[in-house]
Amino acid sequence: MNFDFWWILYIIDGFFFIGAALTIAYMTFFSVCSLFSRVHDVPKAKRQNRFIVVIPAYKDDHNILGAVKSILSQTYPQRLFDVTVVSDHQSEMTNMRLAQYTITLLTPNFEKSSKVKSLQYAILNLPAFKIYDVVVVLNADDIVEPEFLEQLNDAYETAGTRAIVTHRLPRNRDTSSARLSTIFEEINNSIFRRGHITLGLSSALMRSGVAYEFGWFKKHIMKVRDTAEDKELEAMLIHQQIYVDYFDQIYIYSENKREVEDFNRQRRNWIIEQFKTGIKNVRFLPAAVFNRQYDWVDKIIQWILMPRSILFCVVFTMCIVLPFIYFTLAIKWWIITIIWGFSLAFATPDPLVDKNWDKDFITLPIVTTKNIVTKIIRKIESIRKKKP
Repeated sequence: MNFDFWWILYIIDGFFFIGAALTIAYMTFFSVCSLFSRVHDVPKAKRQNRFIVVIPAYKDDHNILGAVKSILSQTYPQRLFDVTVVSDHQSEMTNMRLAQYTITLLTPNFEKSSKVKSLQYAILNLPAFKIYDVVVVLNADDIVEPEFLEQLNDAYETAGTRAIVTHRLPRNRDTSSARLSTIFEEINNSIFRRGHITLGLSSALMRSGVAYEFGWFKKHIMKVRDTAEDKELEAMLIHQQIYVDYFDQIYIYSENKREVEDFNRQRRNWIIEQFKTGIKNVRFLPAAVFNRQYDWVDKIIQWILMPRSILFCVVFTMCIVLPFIYFTLAIKWWIITIIWGFSLAFATPDPLVDKNWDKDFITLPIVTTKNIVTKIIRKIESIRKKKP
């Protein structure tokens, strides 16, 4: 019995350590690469593209008006861009207010709403006589600067590719969850965007603040079947060897989740989306390696690595619990934790390292672990109630 216990412990420890170590090594490598990134030199574009800005809004009455006002207040010629808002399950008062602006207002009545459905609905309902070059996807809580489309047009012409990503910044840092969201977003920008383009690899997409070539987007958004439309579109782009560029100096401002439950729900959805995307695309890895499609190899590896929220819980648990069971097994966990700490420090912009930084990071694994345990207990209780 004792022999079985130690073997089980070694297997569990080895399994989680390999997953955690590979993920930390990946993040550390690109975190260091991000330190060598350079700001794009973006010359003034000779050509002015025609934009269609699509804003899906689901039950977001308190944010959507601000987003619409900001995108309509552009220095870019108004004859060269249109705005379509997909108002899904929003109040009649909100729709009445939106109707006063020079936008196309769509009010679908989806039985089961999703952002993918809203984007597809918007594309299908564009006027047939309108011709667009670029489609920009924003969220209902995104605020942009007056020069946003002008900067985007210059960047799009400079990049010469079919998809570019902008730099998302927070509008609020008033709670621990909002501060953590801000830090994680900037870490993602450093590792998965700035660090990648430094090596000539594609940037990771975001769910908003992305500009696509209109013809490509119109064709491929209709092929998306999952709720994780950014992951599916990203897979299509990389699989077709289309480079995704990132422009660090073009900003959008979004609202972070303030409550712990909302924060955890958002991360839980992202974990599920990453897991599903990794399972769906891992079969392409051998062919991508054989054909030297480095962007595709990198993207698949990125999806099959341990999600960061789970990584926090695993590392935190192993560092705290293992010393009481088998002290020497914990040493390697402490080492990779120190390495990981350095990588996070490299990837975090200096202004975000304030008096709350340490406290927020210490709180994260505790809150996340508590949330996971609570969900498991609720699931067990629901199963028991179903039993006769």
